[in-house]
Amino acid sequence: MSLSSPSDSTTDPQQALRELDVILSNAGVGIVFVKQRTLVRCNQRWAEIYGFDSPADAAGISNVEIYENERVAHDFGVRAYPVLAAGQTFRCEQRMRRRNGELFWAHLTGRLIDPEAPGQGSIWIVDDIDDKKAADAALQDLNAEQQAILDHAMVGIVFLRERRVTRCNRAFEQLFGYAPGELSGQLSRVWYLSDDDWLEAGERCYEPLARGESFQAEMLLRRKDGSPLLCEVRSQAIDRRDLSRGTIWITQDITARKQAEEALREAKDQLEMLVAQRTEQLIRTVEALEQKVAEQQAAEAHIQRLALYDGLTGLPNRHLLADRSNQAIEIARRSNEPLAVLFLDLDHFKNINDSLGHRVGDALLTQVATRLRGAVREQDTVARTGGDEFVIVLPLTDIGGAAHLASKLMQLASAPFVMDGQELAVTPSVGIAMFPTDGDDFDTLCKCADAAMYRAKRDGRNVFRFYTSEMQAHTARTLVLENALRRALERGQLSLHYQPQFALLEDGEVALTGAEALLRWQHPELGWVSPAEFIPVAENTSLILPIGEWVLREALTQLRAWRAQGFTELSMAVNLSTVQFRHADLPALVGRVLDEMAMPAQRLELELTEGTAMDDPQAAVAMMNELHARGVRLSIDDFGTGYASLSYLKKFRVNKLKIDQSFVRDLTEDAEDRAIVDAIIRMAQALGLSTLAEGVETRGQLEWLRRLGCEAVQGYLFSRPLPAAAFTAFLQNQVATAP
Repeated sequence: MSLSSPSDSTTDPQQALRELDVILSNAGVGIVFVKQRTLVRCNQRWAEIYGFDSPADAAGISNVEIYENERVAHDFGVRAYPVLAAGQTFRCEQRMRRRNGELFWAHLTGRLIDPEAPGQGSIWIVDDIDDKKAADAALQDLNAEQQAILDHAMVGIVFLRERRVTRCNRAFEQLFGYAPGELSGQLSRVWYLSDDDWLEAGERCYEPLARGESFQAEMLLRRKDGSPLLCEVRSQAIDRRDLSRGTIWITQDITARKQAEEALREAKDQLEMLVAQRTEQLIRTVEALEQKVAEQQAAEAHIQRLALYDGLTGLPNRHLLADRSNQAIEIARRSNEPLAVLFLDLDHFKNINDSLGHRVGDALLTQVATRLRGAVREQDTVARTGGDEFVIVLPLTDIGGAAHLASKLMQLASAPFVMDGQELAVTPSVGIAMFPTDGDDFDTLCKCADAAMYRAKRDGRNVFRFYTSEMQAHTARTLVLENALRRALERGQLSLHYQPQFALLEDGEVALTGAEALLRWQHPELGWVSPAEFIPVAENTSLILPIGEWVLREALTQLRAWRAQGFTELSMAVNLSTVQFRHADLPALVGRVLDEMAMPAQRLELELTEGTAMDDPQAAVAMMNELHARGVRLSIDDFGTGYASLSYLKKFRVNKLKIDQSFVRDLTEDAEDRAIVDAIIRMAQALGLSTLAEGVETRGQLEWLRRLGCEAVQGYLFSRPLPAAAFTAFLQNQVATAP
């Protein structure tokens, strides 16, 4: 393994022949050696062009067999021999014949090996241009079709370059009163009434044309005899990226149309006058009817509100809650999504009513309702079911989300309330039931949530409890992690480990090219916490953004230190979470940190998963474009495990696909995994992307990846993720052991 580039080729003749053979075998054009009109040797591409299974199958055949017939072969020799004999290169386009008799066009380039000794044979380079010939013929047909359209168009069409006529149809000449060809080379000024009109028209059309848009306007122009002509003109740049290539204008006389429109406008004005008189009479009648309808609707709305909403808090009552909940549960059942039901009860609320009166109690309930309603999403439902009891229905909410919201609601409800100048404090007890684990209908879920709420009261009040102990244990662990994670940064518990990444060289060696930064957390009581456990907690809270910024700064700080030690060619890969990638400030943050570190942008590679990219593909494309514009490299991590659409993948501004280790693990034994890896690599090559395989642990896996054309690897075969100091020693050892 070496950090340096591969050594120069040896001068050994056998090695040179092998290198030449590799070049010929992989050349993109056909190469053949002909001696005495017989094919002596050819490369693989030549065999493919002429339909032979291999170069060996073509050896020894007469070159007459690859021409249309013997006469054509003879005529070709007559043309080519004088040029070749003069020591020059002969080039031409020639119809040739494949082995199956199919004729095709080829471009031939030939030269004698030794003009002084023609018997030593000649070398010919063959390129299959059959598709190009077909395309040229199609282009000629298209030009002919366009000319026919231009000649028979019913509107005037003119092509301008630098505002001079390069071409126009007869309809345009007739429209302005010119003879055929009379306008050729003329400035467009000739059909404007004045110099000012001409200059103003240029200014109006330039701005939209420069933006790649079309220009459309009505203009008063003039004929050759000076008479005015009202026209509708439309213009489009021939090449939106290069206005110097000219514009095309379509012009139509609209004088008669304008006269008709004016007559129609006058008739419309008269009709509108009559309608206005009748309308004024109807308005008074309609206003009286609308007044009665509004009064009726208000009465019905008041009745409906009394039937569906709580009169004190304005929240949905039990009837509306049941209706909305049943709909939400049905949607959750069809889409196989979770749903949470929270039952919230104020602790010792009866004491407030008894001691301070129902007026204060009602005011307190109103403020609690306002806080609860402000803490949930639009699709959530907060209802008051009676007394001091509230029910919250949360569609698309899993256990972690329910626990997080319950904690938030408890904090909101526990904050002091101001009543008549004095502060009141209440605490809530919350029970949580989950669909479908605890029940598949609203009544069952309510009963479970109610039971869990009473368990919360038995456990001391001012807490929340899930219906099952297993869920409760999971939620407790999540809360512990969330609370601990909030202090992890400031207490220095987070660190980065770095896993080396290697490029696969053509000589069979590998070269260390970069590192992937991996986040680690060691808590004094919890020990090492797995990223698979704490990263989702960070993403479900606001913690992932400051942690992500710290990871970016820490990784680039370490890369700067390695560059100062002479390792200037290293790159740093940093993972992005879904929350980070969706944050609008991400490009500005990346640019700011790169500037602070004085780090070349191309040395930073940001990794995101397929799921992150495809969650909102159009937004992902926009974000990738912004990051790419700043020079940052992007890669798709764990590729093959998600659901990337090829139609979007080709739009993503990514540089690399990382092949997931689940496909690498059984690469040496599982033919299906090899087929998947091969397909990913071929697709990446077709899209101009590089590939890196993760989780490489054995030599066998490495050799298969090299054979399939993978460009880079990382894994335990080379090194585990290392702390910064150990990675530095690893780098230095790579230099020390380099040949």
